[in-house]
Amino acid sequence: MGLKYFFERGKIEVGCDEAGRGCLAGPVFAAAVILNPNKKNTLLKDSKKLKEKDRIAQRSWVESNALAWAVASVSPKEIDEINILNASFLAMHRAIDQLSIPFDYLLIDGNRFNQYKEAKHFCIINGDNKFKSIAAASILAKTYRDEYMLELHDEFPMYGWNKNRAYGTKAHRLALEKYGKCIHHRNSFRLL
Repeated sequence: MGLKYFFERGKIEVGCDEAGRGCLAGPVFAAAVILNPNKKNTLLKDSKKLKEKDRIAQRSWVESNALAWAVASVSPKEIDEINILNASFLAMHRAIDQLSIPFDYLLIDGNRFNQYKEAKHFCIINGDNKFKSIAAASILAKTYRDEYMLELHDEFPMYGWNKNRAYGTKAHRLALEKYGKCIHHRNSFRLL
């Protein structure tokens, strides 16, 4: 079964998702997307189910065709202060803050969310596999975070972030043992 275009037809829905929650370093990113109901895309799906080149192509489609979209992040320092779950919600809030048009409600990927102002929201487990707007948000969050981690890789190539994007791979953990952590690592995470 394909992804649904709408939770409720005729409403302005914001799909929200994050990327980088389980990483050992770097910010957590989130995106908020309001898709245009008049623009259909059968290729839009969860970012984890797309090859990198397809994610980039879908990101371009979303940025060109959505009614509104935004991406935001929360730094490793903030993650350490408020924990990764709250940081994920804060990144979503920051993305929603940037949206240029009013909306009826939020569709959140996952089972929990911190209330955003007075906005109505629905938490949808595995939402990036159920609704196009959440899938679109997952694509933006993932591609923007991946780009950012590639920039950090240029500064800290020893961790292999160009390949592991700061997830806790064996290579990343071996580099941590050898070189120690850097300013981009999350101190509240178990690094080794």
